[in-house]
Amino acid sequence: MKKAIEINGKIKVYNTLPKSWSNIIGGFHLLSDEQLESYGFYDVVIPDYNNTVEELSAIYFDSDNEIFTYDVSDKTWSETVAELKTRRINHFKSIVNSELQKTDWYIIRQTDNGDDCPSIITDERAELRSQADIVESEINALTTKKNVMQYEFPNID
Repeated sequence: MKKAIEINGKIKVYNTLPKSWSNIIGGFHLLSDEQLESYGFYDVVIPDYNNTVEELSAIYFDSDNEIFTYDVSDKTWSETVAELKTRRINHFKSIVNSELQKTDWYIIRQTDNGDDCPSIITDERAELRSQADIVESEINALTTKKNVMQYEFPNID
């Protein structure tokens, strides 16, 4: 678990404790939590949050619980709901396009030479385009920025 200490008004977070600190030369990192707290080192607790739509404040010391922690707040976006919808829809269409590119050579071969394209390929491509239409409709039905940004794309692999 991460530990932190406040020194001269600044909080320093340690992923691993130093081996030496103050008057302890070696073995500091092996001290008990109670001993570490006597030097000002306390656990860092990161609250559960969804980093897609929420963000953490600056770290601070919660003296009631004797931990270093963060507050969680909703993210804000400068774009309008419509702009966020367009961004998310275009992102999914880009994913679909990448999948379609994997089988474009079948379509090109069919166009160039008249070679048959396997029906499984045409069916998969039609399903991808259909999925893009569904995602676009679902995103366009959303009314808040948070809901637009939280929308989870279906797995198309």
